[in-house]
Amino acid sequence: MAPKVRQVRVRVPATSANLGSGFDTVGLALDYHDELKFTINENEPVGYQGGQNGQDHQRNGVGFSDTTVKVIIHGEGEDTLPRDETHLVVSAFRRACEAFGLRRFGFTLEAQNNIPQARGMGSSAEAIVAGIAAAAAFAQGDADFNRETIFQMAASMEGHPDNVAPAVYGGLTVSWNFETAEGVGSVGIPGGEPLRAGFHTVNYPVSRAMTAAVFVPDFKLSTQKAREALPQKLPYKDAVFNISRVALLPAAMNPASLGGDSVSPSQGDNPAIASRSNALLFAATQDRLHQPYRKGLMQPSWKLTETLRAKGFAAAVSGAGPCVLVLHYGDVSAQIDKVAAAQLNSGHWRVLHLPVSPQGVQVEIEP
Repeated sequence: MAPKVRQVRVRVPATSANLGSGFDTVGLALDYHDELKFTINENEPVGYQGGQNGQDHQRNGVGFSDTTVKVIIHGEGEDTLPRDETHLVVSAFRRACEAFGLRRFGFTLEAQNNIPQARGMGSSAEAIVAGIAAAAAFAQGDADFNRETIFQMAASMEGHPDNVAPAVYGGLTVSWNFETAEGVGSVGIPGGEPLRAGFHTVNYPVSRAMTAAVFVPDFKLSTQKAREALPQKLPYKDAVFNISRVALLPAAMNPASLGGDSVSPSQGDNPAIASRSNALLFAATQDRLHQPYRKGLMQPSWKLTETLRAKGFAAAVSGAGPCVLVLHYGDVSAQIDKVAAAQLNSGHWRVLHLPVSPQGVQVEIEP
């Protein structure tokens, strides 16, 4: 089928995965976005339901043969990212279009990239989610897409769901890949819906008083190299250590869930709640599964993480790095910057003070 609209705009948040203890499972959406515009080529009609698979088609003498792609990039990656079908947004978009039954068509992609590339802020997950969400909008003709469908497709393309889930749903997410026996598609749950095989996620509430600081260095780290640094086996006690820490994250990010006084949106002005949340955050971001094995690949990031933690701040490597994430209940941006003054004054680091984004990918359409 042909696309039903001419232009789609997509906005996707940056994300931070792991948060220390939640390796390959936990993700957080940040209020820092890439914005992309997909516009069908002028000679491409919309709404025609015939033809597929990129073949030439005719309707009243109008050709459907232009499948060329033009990519315009502003901001991050404008000097390094490809401008053809190999661009990750374009390849994800093409695959999703095929899955949604859309014929191949030409378009212009204009991207305003704010999310740093290869730094641990979810740029690849953002690209995949953006491409799939745009394809869904072109197929449906509206912005009311099924987030579960977007999540499933994106997690399958990415290979793991930790960054994809918050990019789709926003907030704090814990995700997993539910495996069933070979040939079994789902598991029956007494009194409930069957639990299907594949990717799943749970979206946890985050206090509006929660803040994040992301320290962005001027060097990159490939996710593949970070993966290769991990051991094949881990001590049993280290696995138990991380399980005990990651279980604290939902409570640490939303201390009102522990009972007692309710949390107001006034940026953590209740000292008792702030103290409880920050103590939990510090413990919850401890890790023995991945950061100690990767620190040799990003010594400046590890040094900054240790410096911040030595002052009581809940710092962790963001995703596979080399960005460093600091979580805190209440705004202490000035204090955090003071602790990291040496890094910031070196000219090799910058810091982004960001709220948590409660929303994931957003789409707007133009008929």
